[in-house]
Amino acid sequence: MTTLTCRAIVFDMDGTLVDSTAVVERIWSDFAAEHDLDVVELLAFAHGRQTHDTVRRFLPRLPEGEARALTDGLQAVEAGGREGTVEIPGAGAFVASLPTDRVALVTSANLDLARSRMAEAGVPWPTVVLASEHVAVGKPAPDGYLLAAELLGVDPGEVVVFEDAAAGLEAARASGASVVVVGDHDGPAADGLPRVTGYDGVTVRVLDDGALELTLP
Repeated sequence: MTTLTCRAIVFDMDGTLVDSTAVVERIWSDFAAEHDLDVVELLAFAHGRQTHDTVRRFLPRLPEGEARALTDGLQAVEAGGREGTVEIPGAGAFVASLPTDRVALVTSANLDLARSRMAEAGVPWPTVVLASEHVAVGKPAPDGYLLAAELLGVDPGEVVVFEDAAAGLEAARASGASVVVVGDHDGPAADGLPRVTGYDGVTVRVLDDGALELTLP
């Protein structure tokens, strides 16, 4: 058992609260085939990052206007292809158990896509949500997590972040938050961090001073 004390909890979305692997891999595989790219390399980079950052990384010579249009098209396809998105085990019930003014979502997806996936998976929509439109510099930069802490009115060091991908784990660690790995990522960004496979058995208790005590199985 691992116990963490914090003032707020912040979640990534894909791979952390919802499992959209099948949808994401299908869309990026089609993109890789269309542009003659290595799909394994592309998927490894894309996970946890904003769509536009991936487009720029693999099509660096594309004019910015065309890259933006391509990004918008990919996001529209993702939002329309939500079928097959499911919750990470126990995610919906766990988020619902938390004080609503202590929870935020920081996702590299845009707002429409985030709403679509959270609804499809049945995970409650947090009070504070930061999507790609709200964060100029995406993960692995810590900007999204720093802004979430500010909006929740807490110091970043008083936050616990749940994340699953290297870019997000790097961002969360750089923000000064405590970090919990969701899933099986075992790269350097996950070294030394507590880990859960889902939220069944994860509990939260509000202490007398208002702090949150998280217990991880």
